[in-house]
Amino acid sequence: MNLHFSRSKIAAIAASAFIGGVFFASSLDWTQGVFAQAGSKVRTETFAPLPTGAPSEGFAAIAERVTPAVVSIQAERDARKARPNTQQRRNVPPGFEEFFNQLDPRGQQGPSESSGSGFIVSKDGYILTNNHVVEGADRVKVLMSDRREFKAKIVGRDPQTDVAVIKIDGAGLPTVGLGDDSKLRIGEWVVAIGNPLGLNFTVTAGIVSAKGRSNELAGLNRDTYNITDFIQTDAAINPGNSGGPLMNTRGEVIGINSAIASQTGYYSGYGFAIPITLAKTVMDDIVTHGRVRRAILGITINDVNAEDAAVSGLKQIAGAKVGGFPLEDSPARKAGLEAGDIIVRVDGKDVDRVSTLQRQVRMHQPGETIEVDIVRYGERKTFKIRLLEAPAEAVPVATAEDKATEGEGLSAAKLGITTEVITAEVAKQNKIADEYRGLRVLSVDAAGPAAQKLGRDDIIVKVIRPEPQAAIKSNADLQRVLARMKSGEYISLLVYSQSQAGTFGTRVVNLRIGEQ
Repeated sequence: MNLHFSRSKIAAIAASAFIGGVFFASSLDWTQGVFAQAGSKVRTETFAPLPTGAPSEGFAAIAERVTPAVVSIQAERDARKARPNTQQRRNVPPGFEEFFNQLDPRGQQGPSESSGSGFIVSKDGYILTNNHVVEGADRVKVLMSDRREFKAKIVGRDPQTDVAVIKIDGAGLPTVGLGDDSKLRIGEWVVAIGNPLGLNFTVTAGIVSAKGRSNELAGLNRDTYNITDFIQTDAAINPGNSGGPLMNTRGEVIGINSAIASQTGYYSGYGFAIPITLAKTVMDDIVTHGRVRRAILGITINDVNAEDAAVSGLKQIAGAKVGGFPLEDSPARKAGLEAGDIIVRVDGKDVDRVSTLQRQVRMHQPGETIEVDIVRYGERKTFKIRLLEAPAEAVPVATAEDKATEGEGLSAAKLGITTEVITAEVAKQNKIADEYRGLRVLSVDAAGPAAQKLGRDDIIVKVIRPEPQAAIKSNADLQRVLARMKSGEYISLLVYSQSQAGTFGTRVVNLRIGEQ
């Protein structure tokens, strides 16, 4: 009997319902690449703000100042590397596989080429762009607006944030100024410059439509340590815009254009950019250390929902909920954090969602200590945590296809679920450690308390609240806890399941008990 953990599929369906289809805004070519040697930090430029006035005057001033520093990037790949990338194929929304096959040159014979955009950040030729623009390239060519051409080398790239740094040899080159995306306001004017659809150095304008887009775009990157934190804009972005700058009205770059949401793969009003403060941190790591040194707390996290806030006594539905500790040497667990804690502040700054916490932690280096404020079921606590460097490569956890028969399951009516015990044989077959041998969820009532919070094949491991905590090894264990609970009370469950990244770990699910 094999188990198939389908939680990530449910999340993917929900995300695709919102987006329709998410595409990288380049010519859709990704393959392998390497990091180069270390160096010193990039010396970026600071410019005086552009004068304010009518939007059209501001846009013209931005275009005049910034366009000379925007480049068109051509990435060439030899025929020996012209093959489909199955990892990225798994991120293609259902129904769009054929569309990608038609546009992706890797399916053709002979050398392949893809194009994108970038922008020069230092007078000696460092350029920021997207990882997916240059990944796996054998040769990279840069074209400037004054028609000069340069050969470029890949200094380094980071698939987790989709940021890459390339360099051309030059001196006194035109550069852009980097801004502070944290000061952006929704509704503020922004300008995008890039090379969409072969139309080099095109300028478009729009507004900031949203900030902190995270769970809605999680399918773009299934890496364990990926950071999904996008600025959304309605400035026109199309294939070829990838890697180009998104700027505020001061003429400062506040994002790297990266993806679009569309049913066709072309502009439909929804574009997404990587925040520049995040991109600059990645660039500094690449240039200084020759690789990205990713600081982590060593926890799994989820956004807070209404039940989480109620159970923790929070006035606002905000924060990041600790689900578990995937690393044995997790610094957060060593410091005293527990599953179910809600992280509400880091170093005195509020944490409203997962992407905010990721961003705040990412601004630190491994080995640095941060102060974390949490709420533990109504009680506030503060911890000092010394950040750990993320492993260079996450270890994937394989799962077998689900050939299981449902068998006899017990109904937990107060939660709206049916469950069954995981036997020793099933646990061994599916490589489930003894500490996670709990109750397998067989079905979830669409109108019950657990709807869209638990999924088929989730494993209920422990009841964290109400106290005392209780390990759940049998249906009787769960029933004993539920028997002493009244309708309207909250139960906190530690659940073992598959994440959107395809790995396994724990999360905390808070449910409000229904009437039996």
